[in-house]
Amino acid sequence: MASPRIRLLPEALVNRIAAGEVIERPAAVVKELVENALDAGARRIAIAIEEGGVARIAVTDDGAGIAAADLPLAIARHATSKLGDEQLIRITTLGFRGEALPSIGAAGRLSLTSRPGNADHAMTIRVEGGRVFEPVPAAGPPGTEVVVRDLFFATPARRKFLKSARSEAEAAEAVARRLALAAPAVGFRFEVDGRVIFERPPEPLATRVGALFGAAAADHLLPLAAERGEMRLSGFAGAAHLTRANAMLQHFIVNRRPVIDPVLRTALRIAYRDVIPAGRHPVAALILDLPADEVDVNVHPAKTELRFRDPAGVRALVIGALRATLATPAGTLSAARLRLPRFGHSRAGDAPSGASGLGAAAAETMAAMQFAEPMLALAAPPAARQIAAADPPAASAVRESAAVAATIDYPLGAAVAQVLETYILALTGDGALVIVDQHAAHERLTQERLAREWAAGGVRAQPLLLPAVVELSAAEAERVLAEAAALAQLGLEIEAFGPCAILVRALPAALGAPEPGPLLRDIADELADSGTQTSLAARLDAVLARLACHGSIRAGRRLQAAEMNALLRDMEATPRAATCSHGRPTFLRLCRTDIERLFGRR
Repeated sequence: MASPRIRLLPEALVNRIAAGEVIERPAAVVKELVENALDAGARRIAIAIEEGGVARIAVTDDGAGIAAADLPLAIARHATSKLGDEQLIRITTLGFRGEALPSIGAAGRLSLTSRPGNADHAMTIRVEGGRVFEPVPAAGPPGTEVVVRDLFFATPARRKFLKSARSEAEAAEAVARRLALAAPAVGFRFEVDGRVIFERPPEPLATRVGALFGAAAADHLLPLAAERGEMRLSGFAGAAHLTRANAMLQHFIVNRRPVIDPVLRTALRIAYRDVIPAGRHPVAALILDLPADEVDVNVHPAKTELRFRDPAGVRALVIGALRATLATPAGTLSAARLRLPRFGHSRAGDAPSGASGLGAAAAETMAAMQFAEPMLALAAPPAARQIAAADPPAASAVRESAAVAATIDYPLGAAVAQVLETYILALTGDGALVIVDQHAAHERLTQERLAREWAAGGVRAQPLLLPAVVELSAAEAERVLAEAAALAQLGLEIEAFGPCAILVRALPAALGAPEPGPLLRDIADELADSGTQTSLAARLDAVLARLACHGSIRAGRRLQAAEMNALLRDMEATPRAATCSHGRPTFLRLCRTDIERLFGRR
């Protein structure tokens, strides 16, 4: 059998094949055109798509424009005005490969109209399936407008595999939002089929982040700033309780470029690992600036993947900055959050505090509770009587505690009631209602206390008056005894007592007097889950969480007003107190607006 002859492919076919790497869907067209506009110094960019971007994509900007003599070069492959470093070491622009416009012109019908600021009129050049037409004069303001019609008409195989118009429009919108987030000083407008999806003027980063993330997330974003050598990290991280089912609200921007980078994603996941539930994703907008020669952006034609010269340093910077932000005590966290801009949405229910320091909403709520007490005592079921005056001393303590909110504006408020012997109700000075899960909150406080003792040299142990014998399976006993030395550092002193039993001589003093049996079984399970491949530090950290769970105030325990307030004050002073050891929230804060929404008043 004769071997087939090797031949050169036609230039038009080569361009169409190459275009597939750069322009795989309409969203990629939006990305490339908007990046060109940003590189041109645009202050305002308008994006409009029709039928998911297949029928039409138009991107208009007020940037520097393209000179008439350069228009033919603008649509030629590997021609660019941006690349000043032929070694590809210091790339400072978003685009640099000179592939976007010719790739779009090879796959669809492209019309480029541009006018520099000093020109009398605009010029238009067209490309259809790789065929270039001569430039002609046109009307147009300073800047550039690129219109793409009938995308992929020249490559029907690619068009066949596009998703629905709605899915393609959503992908294009996601790209536009990422670019808008990366350039808050630039105004953005995005339309789909004639309907404005979002429009933002030039604005500060905090306002842009809040607007694009939405009002529900904006109130729970924490500013962060850190540096390591010449690297600078800034942006916003969501509070631990602000999680999503996917990673759609995770944005990474490196040197003004939105990227999808595994180093940054991994660092974000590790930083939140101990404070959010498994299967949930944190919310963040992380902005990393570093010298251009410390990062390689020439990895893929789409330019969304990176290689860092020092990935370990980047990872350490991100994890350290996020953990420091998340470790903010609950009280400081509330105050910091409230200092953020309001991101354009109103909080009509937030009334300013009066001369006494008690907001109008708080006064109304307290008055209503005082009125309700005798009524509850007469007619409420047993669970509801916990917040009634059935126990006069307790009711008096609750009233005194509520009065504290009128004089001291604690971030988590003053306790006014306990509901279902599990949840603490508190009022803040501005009238917000705070609901605290007493077990989850105390679990975090206990874990942080144990962690501090461990870091200081070892957890203080409390010897048992009579050592306890705990029966386990042979595998469980072997697993726990293998870590006996490490567990002793955590205040848990054990030794073998036959083939299937363990003798417990001391427990961590911070735990009080938990039952040794359930505690050791849980530790055995934790050690099995973490496996032998996990580092000792990580395994001990997981064991600390188990210890904290067993040493915490249980749901169903009746608390006095003083105990409830002490718990609130400890939360305000303890790092990571917004979530428990399992990543669940320890408290909810409902302002007047939130409560009105629950009742359909807003």
